[in-house]
Amino acid sequence: MRTLYVVTHPEATHHVEGVVGGWHDSELTAAGTRAAARAARALRSRIPPEAEVELYSSDLRRCRQTAEPVASLLGLRPVWDPRLREKSYGEAEGRPQAWLDRRFVPPPATGERMDHDEGVPGAETKAACARRVHAAVDDILSSPAEHQIIVTHGGSLTFVVTAWIKFPLEAAGHAAFGAAPGSITTLHEDDYFHNRRLAALGDTRHLDPA
Repeated sequence: MRTLYVVTHPEATHHVEGVVGGWHDSELTAAGTRAAARAARALRSRIPPEAEVELYSSDLRRCRQTAEPVASLLGLRPVWDPRLREKSYGEAEGRPQAWLDRRFVPPPATGERMDHDEGVPGAETKAACARRVHAAVDDILSSPAEHQIIVTHGGSLTFVVTAWIKFPLEAAGHAAFGAAPGSITTLHEDDYFHNRRLAALGDTRHLDPA
């Protein structure tokens, strides 16, 4: 059975500062650092010690800081992949969330959603973000390793999941798989039918200090 664990980075400075994330290179807070350590321990407990494991991560600092304790505890060398970054918000990145909210044009309920222009100069469309995340996941899954870990962002998680279930890009306009910061999403593929399933979305039990 192939298992893919997807970790969303925990609390970062842009969360507490109320500024737009995207490609803004924020770092983990003290609480986020503690949560990253808990996620690493949770993964160590779930993956057999003798298993071959691979670790891939967004190259932004908050994801690198999440991946590093995982790498240390499991003895892995991370692959830093910019294709696993959050969606870029262009000129809004690092600015107050209110700045983006005043300019943001939400997608229509029907019609074109993937190439929709959100009204922010330099921002990626949903289609552009989905294409690069799908390409990264396809490359990751070309490896035969039975256990793989991806460290990414809350927004990008949706497209990791759609790539996993081979959801057509053109049909992903309404897809949204929400997960809390610091959560672990578990994806399984069986060895007989080779069906892929979403086994657990956004598990945060490991974040409970108790």
